Amino acid sequence: MKALFYTREFPPYVYGGAGVHVEYLAGELAKLMEVDVRCFGDQDDKSTNLTVKGFPFDNPVFDHADDKLKSVFKTLSTCLQMNADPIDADVVHCHTWYAHFAGIVAKLCYGTPLVITTHSLEPLRPWKREQLGRGYDASSWVEKTAIEMADALIAVSEETKEDVIKHFDVDESKIHVIYNGINLQQYITTSETSTLDEYNVDKTKPYVLFVGRITRQKGIIHLVNAIKYIDPDTQIVLCAGAPDTPEIGKEMEDAVNEVKKTRDNVIWIDKMVTKEEIIQLYSHADVFCCPSIYEPFGIINIEAMACNTAVVASAVGGIKEVVVDGETGILIPLEQQTEAPFEPIDPDKFSRDLAEGVNKVIGDKNLREAMATKGRKRVEEHFDWIAIAKQVEGLYKSLI
Repeated sequence: MKALFYTREFPPYVYGGAGVHVEYLAGELAKLMEVDVRCFGDQDDKSTNLTVKGFPFDNPVFDHADDKLKSVFKTLSTCLQMNADPIDADVVHCHTWYAHFAGIVAKLCYGTPLVITTHSLEPLRPWKREQLGRGYDASSWVEKTAIEMADALIAVSEETKEDVIKHFDVDESKIHVIYNGINLQQYITTSETSTLDEYNVDKTKPYVLFVGRITRQKGIIHLVNAIKYIDPDTQIVLCAGAPDTPEIGKEMEDAVNEVKKTRDNVIWIDKMVTKEEIIQLYSHADVFCCPSIYEPFGIINIEAMACNTAVVASAVGGIKEVVVDGETGILIPLEQQTEAPFEPIDPDKFSRDLAEGVNKVIGDKNLREAMATKGRKRVEEHFDWIAIAKQVEGLYKSLI
C-alpha cells in the first residue's frame, strides 16, 4: 500500500500544529507502508519508504496581484503543480485547506480515494478574512468542496466531528475521530537550560509559558491582557511569532510594550524556535497556558504535558478532550459570542480567569507536581503516534 500526502507544511518549513502532525504521522506511517509527501517548498529527500518533494509557492506571475489575494492564488497554483507528476498511490491524504485543492484535482483526474484531515475549519475562523480579504471566500469554497467530496474524513476530536456535521453536507459514517499524537521519546523532560540562558529567563523564578502563532485563534492577546493579574514574581515567556497580519502583529507589540511599562519579567521570543529549544522551555515552565478561542485539538497541550508541565487552557474544542480539568491542568470556561468572530463576551473576565488559574497552579507546588505527573501519564496512554498511525492505516485499507 502507498499513501500520498498533500500538505503546505513539512520540515524544515513548519509553523503550526498541522505541520507537526504531518511530520510525525508521515514518519510513523512510513514504517508500515510507502509514503509520498508533496508539499510547499524546495524539499527533495528520499529515505526508506518516505519520499518528500517540495513545490514552489512564490510564483512571480502573482507579484502584482492584490496583497490579500496573493496567498490564495499562489496556493491554487502550487496545488496544480503538485498534481503534474503522475500519481500511483492507493490513497491521497490532504492536510489543511492549503492542500485541499490538490486533493480535489487528484480525485477528479486520477480517481484516487481522498482522505481529508480536518485540522481546523474555515467557518470557525472568520478572522482569516483580515488576512485573506475575499480570498477567505475562496479558501472556504475549496475546503467545503474537498470535505464534501472526500471518501473519508479524519476529525482530530469529537467536537471537531460535530463541527463538520454542523457546517458541511457529509455522511456521518465517513467521519472518523483519530486524535493527534506525539513522539514520546522526543518530547520528554530535559535538564538542559541553554535556551533559558539565551533568552535571559531567570531560573530561580517561576514562569508561565505560551507557544503559538500570533493569531486571533490562539488568543494570545487575552493572555497578554491577563499579565497584570498574574503574580508579579511570575515570569511571562511568550514564544510567539508568525503574525497572521501586520495589524495583529502591531496589536501584539503594543500590548506587550504596555505591560512592560509596569513589569520587567515579560520575555517575548518573537520567532519560531527549534524543537530542542521548545522542549527546554516546556520542561522548566511551571505552567503552560493555552488561551485559544478556537482549537480543534491543541497539540501544544500534549507537548507540554509530555514534558511534565501542568496546563491552564481555555475550555474550547478538542482541548476539553485533551486536558482533564483538575487532574492534568485547569480548564478555563469561555463564554463566547455565538456568531463570528467568536470572541469572549467578557474579555476582561476571561483574562482574569486565566490569571487566576495560572496563579493557582504556580502557588501550589503539590498540585503542580501532581498535574505534571498525571499529564505525562495521560499522553503516554492516549496520544502515542505509533498507535495513531495504525488507526490511519486501518482507515486507508477500508477505502481500497
